[in-house]
Amino acid sequence: MAVQRQMTESDSQTPRAQHPLREVLQMFVGNRAAVVASVILLMIVLAAVFGPMLYPTDPFEMVWAPFTPPGTDGFILGTDYLGRDMLSGLLNGGRVSLTIGLVAALMSVFIGISFGALAGFYRGVVEEVLMRITEFFQVLPTLLFSMVIVALFGASLTVVTIAVGIVSWTAVARITRAEFLRIRELEYVTASRAAGASNMVLMTRVILPNALPPIIVQAALMVGSAILFEAGLAFLGLSDPNVVSWGQIIGSNRTYILDAGFTVTIPGLAIFVTVLSISLIGDGLNDALNPKLRRR
Repeated sequence: MAVQRQMTESDSQTPRAQHPLREVLQMFVGNRAAVVASVILLMIVLAAVFGPMLYPTDPFEMVWAPFTPPGTDGFILGTDYLGRDMLSGLLNGGRVSLTIGLVAALMSVFIGISFGALAGFYRGVVEEVLMRITEFFQVLPTLLFSMVIVALFGASLTVVTIAVGIVSWTAVARITRAEFLRIRELEYVTASRAAGASNMVLMTRVILPNALPPIIVQAALMVGSAILFEAGLAFLGLSDPNVVSWGQIIGSNRTYILDAGFTVTIPGLAIFVTVLSISLIGDGLNDALNPKLRRR
């Protein structure tokens, strides 16, 4: 009885293994920069979603004299070169810019996972063909290629989003291929194959869930890259003129940057803070999802 009691006490003192999701959350919360970035990004998203409802001013309406400085005549962020409210443009433009970034990133992730998974799983001729296509898109000047797509098919919001998504998937494809090449040789994959699992089941239900951590990190970073791409296209005048976005505000006011710098600085700061927050969140996810860095 004494021996059994000692064994029971020792078992109760042994720390229980934490759930993987709890470990990931603890690691992420331990990264102060990532937590602060998450709060800032949440505030930006809430402002983009609910801001136009709380401040229902048409971003294309000329409401006052052009180049009204911020804080003057009741305009918090001033007016642009046509006398349009900068605050309304910033709130409405945030919704468009974040939507473009998210949709383009999802498109890139879908294409990249499809190419990388097929290449890493089947290897051989399939891998050679898909990787040559990936290398072809990788060596293309991404901004120039997206400019060509927009110039050929028109500067609509849909075309801009597709153009950004098409030129950004190669990194995801290479990461996915590397993970599939590594995981497909592990014992639990071999056991699943021996149990009769089909190739589709092995790819989607066995290998892909275990290959997701680095893909999730890359996807988070691609949202920021997509926002920068859209801003670059808008700066060059290749964005939808009928839709306001942060890049469109910068592009339309770029001629007057020396006369009224705030019309370019304010949306530029919005892009900078958003992309920086996404990058910090990506770093936090990388640390949290990396098993070598988790606390044992």
